[in-house]
Amino acid sequence: MDQPISAPVQRFILTHVVARLATSGQDGQPHVIPFCYAFDGERFYFVVDEKPKRHTGKPLKRVRNILENPQVALVIDDYVEDWTQLAYVLVSGTAALVEDENEYARVLELLRERYAQYRLMDLTFARNPMVRITPTKIHAWGKVA
Repeated sequence: MDQPISAPVQRFILTHVVARLATSGQDGQPHVIPFCYAFDGERFYFVVDEKPKRHTGKPLKRVRNILENPQVALVIDDYVEDWTQLAYVLVSGTAALVEDENEYARVLELLRERYAQYRLMDLTFARNPMVRITPTKIHAWGKVA
């Protein structure tokens, strides 16, 4: 991304705890899920954690999609009945699995700082894939500041 992320947008990102991730595989079928994330000031991350998931013997749909098509989008939003207070940050970007153990360890600490539940999970580089999303475009709308 050519432009740095503004301070108000960074604050909005860091004060929210859930976003929605949109992926699609080679078939082009959209797949949208809520997810917990870390943001290091430049990139977004999530880890495949130990919450109950349907076990099919294959990687999760979002991970399979990212491996087939790394183009993703995520949205962080506020909805309130007073529509003058609506806001969102929409991020388009490229996703990839984290392959560096040092990066994995650094980001796992960020995730554990944000989510107490992760402090109780035995998340490891070998067992729990982590995904990095590098923004290519960020669009902020509404009461983001």
